[in-house]
Amino acid sequence: MDMKRSSGILLHPTSLPGRFGIGDLGEYAYRFVDFLQQAEQSLWQVLPLGPTSYGDSPYQSPSTFAGNPNLISLDILVGDGYLSNDDFDDLPDFSTYRVDYGPVIEYHNRKLQTAFERFQEQADAEAGKAFKTFNKKNKAWLDDYALFMAIKDAHGGKSWTEWDDPDLVRYKKSAVKEARKAHKQAITYHQFTQWIFRKQWHALKEYAAERNILTMGDIPIFVAHDSSDVWGNQELFYLEEDGNPTVIAGVPPDYFSETGQRWGNPLYRWDVMKENGYAWWLERFQTTFELVDMVRVDHFRGFAAYWEIPASEETAVNGEWKAGPGMDFFRAVKEGIGELPIVAENLGVITPEVEELREAFDLPGMQVLQFAFDGECGSNTFLPHHYPHNTVVYTGTHDNNTTFGWWNSDEVHDGIKECVANYVGADHWTRIADGIHWKLIRMGSSSVADVFIVPLQDVLGFGSDTRMNTPGKGEGNWSWRFGEEELNHPAKDSLAFITRLFSRHPGASEERINY
Repeated sequence: MDMKRSSGILLHPTSLPGRFGIGDLGEYAYRFVDFLQQAEQSLWQVLPLGPTSYGDSPYQSPSTFAGNPNLISLDILVGDGYLSNDDFDDLPDFSTYRVDYGPVIEYHNRKLQTAFERFQEQADAEAGKAFKTFNKKNKAWLDDYALFMAIKDAHGGKSWTEWDDPDLVRYKKSAVKEARKAHKQAITYHQFTQWIFRKQWHALKEYAAERNILTMGDIPIFVAHDSSDVWGNQELFYLEEDGNPTVIAGVPPDYFSETGQRWGNPLYRWDVMKENGYAWWLERFQTTFELVDMVRVDHFRGFAAYWEIPASEETAVNGEWKAGPGMDFFRAVKEGIGELPIVAENLGVITPEVEELREAFDLPGMQVLQFAFDGECGSNTFLPHHYPHNTVVYTGTHDNNTTFGWWNSDEVHDGIKECVANYVGADHWTRIADGIHWKLIRMGSSSVADVFIVPLQDVLGFGSDTRMNTPGKGEGNWSWRFGEEELNHPAKDSLAFITRLFSRHPGASEERINY
């Protein structure tokens, strides 16, 4: 992928300010785009934009195609005429700095239901036609998603393998046809929320594009078992007769975990997918690229080889490596959709086969500066002097601690701190402790990597209490939000200065002096 020298900020929309308990696609999303522009940034990276389920994680979604209804701006719905300010007389005193998902979801669902009913009562011909056009265009994934959610709601949120009709569990045509009739109103509601989500997202994306800011999304390689993706496409996954997986995804034991990681996602039947030209995946990519300009593919190594664990196992120890679809898959994707604006997440233990696959399709990999100072100082491949141009460098990702939190954690011993000091030319690490986030930001921005991304928490110099996710921790993830006062933080100007200094600002390529 041909990328120009640029930089951006990693921030999921749920972290934006706002009065409704969770960030949304309204006023503060637009103000954040303005923040990006004022900071001379060219990219806004987000996490997966789908609905959340288990653990409120954007990586566990009931659909890889759908958008998260909780990101819908209720204020914009007032402007559309589907809600009024009087509808918010019961607005709870939501936290400014954390997302309390239970009450937030319940409140948003009630207001979206009200908006839907008003749409049905008073929508004009133009809006009605636009809604029907949307449903028709997105029929391939939307019909199953809306039906899945309608049935799931009717079953109190139970997983599809626990529904009371075995024929419906197995997605038998006759049962599905009857369910579409029985749940028609609920199906239309879920179609409505998807229509509104996309209307609001596309308007925001257009606003960003007008300011020369591109969006980068995120595709997890695997999908949640309790999803319309699996329920409606059971032949594409390794499943038992009752719909439960026979084998699941994860990673083997390593330095970080002696039992590995048992993710639980069902595994693809790549042989079946190959028979129809990987049509499901092509649709997945095409739908994603309607929402974002480029995408990070999480756990890219799974396309070369993946760790298969029997579903009966309680840990990831007793698994085995299986060959992924490899070159054949990406040839089909490239033929089907053309240019591949994909960033390959190639962190962890990466084999030569994985790098060969990535390089064959000119896909940039990732580097993380927090990983750069272990071992013999100067030899770690995450250090900037080892980078190729075709890479995306981060101070840390959504799975890392913030840079301040990392620096002050037990995992960063004096040897690591001394290496950082030596690398930046400080005479002792205590002299850089207060500004450690700017040291890593300067390091990433000055590198030869084509793209530099920094989480907003690191721009603002926040500590570990603002961390987005701690892998392996069951609760408290994905809930961080920042206050609107930070949109005027002086760090914006500091980031703009560094971005210009190292020629990552928009228009930098035209301004460079060549001797």
